[in-house]
Amino acid sequence: MISQRARYAFKAMVALARAKPGVGLQIRQLSEQEKLPRKFLEQILLTLKAAGYITSRRGRDGGYELLKPVDLIYIGPLLRAVDGPIAPLPCLSRTAYRRCEDCQDEASCELRIAFAKAYQQYLTTLETTTLAEVMSASDSTDHAGRKTAQLLLTD
Repeated sequence: MISQRARYAFKAMVALARAKPGVGLQIRQLSEQEKLPRKFLEQILLTLKAAGYITSRRGRDGGYELLKPVDLIYIGPLLRAVDGPIAPLPCLSRTAYRRCEDCQDEASCELRIAFAKAYQQYLTTLETTTLAEVMSASDSTDHAGRKTAQLLLTD
């Protein structure tokens, strides 16, 4: 499960992606528009800026903007930038591997075996899905006007 921090970061990234090019969104605007706590949002935006996803300008016409096109923003690295390692077990992590303290043999560890395949599929999806794809699926509607994000919910 992703953290509340990651949820807010995704909402902020989508809002910035939907903003007019060259027009920055101020923290106040983002906070009100997305109904996000301002202080928490400030911390998240600093993290996203440090990770190279957004930039900021000071002044009356300042604000935050995306640094990369949405078709080059992959969900896995974005999630890691905000939440850190995403593996369900430390022994499966690509970025923060460590052997589990109670594990006698990784090769025959039932817990590791149980999660390895599912995690690999999850990771592959996160590493290949872009913010553009997510936004496109979100924008799709069926004839009854209901949102349909089935593109991303099936394999």
